[in-house]
Amino acid sequence: MSAQLTESLARIVGPDHVLLDAQLIEPYVVDWTRRWQGSAIAVVRPGTTDEVAGVVRACLDAGVAMQVQGGNTGLVGGSIPSADGSTVVISTRRLQRMDPVDETAGQVTVGSGVTLGELQRHARAAGWAYGVDLAARDSATIGGTVATNAGGIRVIAYGMTRAQVTGIEAVLPNGEIVEHLAGLAKDNTGYDLAGLLTGAEGTLGIITAVRLRLHRPTSDTSIAFIGVDDYTDAMRLLHGAVAPGHRLLAAEVVDDTGIDLAMAISDLVWPWPNRHRLGLLLEVADGGTGEGFDAAALDSLDVVIGIDRGEQERLWAYRELQSEAFTTHAAGTSGGVAHKMDISVPLAHLADCAEQLRIRMLEYPAVVAFGVFGHLGDGNIHVEISGPAPDDDEVDRRVLSVVSAYGGAVSAEHGIGRAKTAWLSASRSDSEINAMQAIKRAWDPAGLLNPGVLFTGQ
Repeated sequence: MSAQLTESLARIVGPDHVLLDAQLIEPYVVDWTRRWQGSAIAVVRPGTTDEVAGVVRACLDAGVAMQVQGGNTGLVGGSIPSADGSTVVISTRRLQRMDPVDETAGQVTVGSGVTLGELQRHARAAGWAYGVDLAARDSATIGGTVATNAGGIRVIAYGMTRAQVTGIEAVLPNGEIVEHLAGLAKDNTGYDLAGLLTGAEGTLGIITAVRLRLHRPTSDTSIAFIGVDDYTDAMRLLHGAVAPGHRLLAAEVVDDTGIDLAMAISDLVWPWPNRHRLGLLLEVADGGTGEGFDAAALDSLDVVIGIDRGEQERLWAYRELQSEAFTTHAAGTSGGVAHKMDISVPLAHLADCAEQLRIRMLEYPAVVAFGVFGHLGDGNIHVEISGPAPDDDEVDRRVLSVVSAYGGAVSAEHGIGRAKTAWLSASRSDSEINAMQAIKRAWDPAGLLNPGVLFTGQ
């Protein structure tokens, strides 16, 4: 990087927020799974939208590529720069705007560097709830969840992140600021830029603030953790186990391998008297009485009911420890890192797809452990594999080819990132990809914003 650009960036954000030393840069160029690693000539940490715009203009004038990064909790390399060392990482963590909750509209505006957990606590203190939740809540940033259109455990109740976004502020690749944060319920004044930027993985602009829809909290809840032996049984219970008139808030599934690995890194024990291949976790809003479940449907099944907060947190731990459990297990294998894939399948084909995935993994000698967990209610499952080397693309190909054969999507909620660019065509037609690339060229003709993310060769 030229001394002139370094000086320009230091003037814009202050010298303390331009990182040049390799040791200081390292946390920004390696993802938390340690599977994706890149290189950067600098990390810049703007603290305001105007500073973000200044950084973008300085990099644009110098012809230097930019990589946008939030909490760096992604699983597809989408926030990691390429390995050629020609990129400036723009960290949005210092964008900490947190407006008071708008009680009349049931909305709030926050900066993109605010974590999901911070937003949840802010909304809760005002008597509201935010509709997106996931295990990485205390490290994932709002900007990152919007850029990837994150899903999580409440999708069946509230929808994906896009359903929560009512307005956005962003810096475009030319350094211009677009701000549309009114949060109007009805606004047909042209293109929906918030909808376009949501899920664009930072390829069209740098999100700096978001206006978000909030929800009134549900009543106290009850949880049932049910031992089942196949996905057909799990799908049958998905709605059959919920008593009429009660709202299903979450429907998660964990397999026996994942439960064993979660037990290995915690004080959890096997939850039922008998061994089962799968655990189905259902949470319903029923006032915390347990009456939200159909007693007849659960009769004779192995089931644990959680009503008090402590027991509910313990039951959720079987699910929320999954990613960490496979990461820990993989660290002790020859591969050293876990392959983590996020896919979705039509519910009608989920059972067959899961079985085919199991067969394909058992056939592959490099696989030491293989597990499936995720959001049964919306067909989004996560595949975790330990054993194969980090650059072993064959194991990824085996998973994604099975998913594609069943009409699924190669990414359900994590995005395409760098990891799945070659697989985009498995879920999108040539016409769709051409249209998306045309938008990218129109917004970022120099191709300097998140190059190599979402599209191959861009």
